[in-house]
Amino acid sequence: MKQFEVIWTKSAQFDLESIIEYIKTDSLTTAKKIFFEIKKECDELYCSPQRKRIVPELQQIGILKYREIIHKRWRIIYKIDNKKVYILLVVDSSRNLEDVLFQRLIKNK
Repeated sequence: MKQFEVIWTKSAQFDLESIIEYIKTDSLTTAKKIFFEIKKECDELYCSPQRKRIVPELQQIGILKYREIIHKRWRIIYKIDNKKVYILLVVDSSRNLEDVLFQRLIKNK
């Protein structure tokens, strides 16, 4: 039973599309597989989004409202607000999260 509504932000949709486009240059089959795996991981947030861990880099500075899913080499960052789950970011886990967040802040100025 769905208890939460999962909403993809435009930036998270763009992140996922960019990842899939990049993978697609090597293998369309792999790209499709990764796309559906990430979507499935996020679909599970309809029931129990609180079960995933708080983003460690943000937790260290006292920011506790952002959680993440780790799927293979990607981090999917989201926040829970009432009965809504907002998917905010999909990023390669090898990237420095601080740099990614800083770039997003500057871009949205």
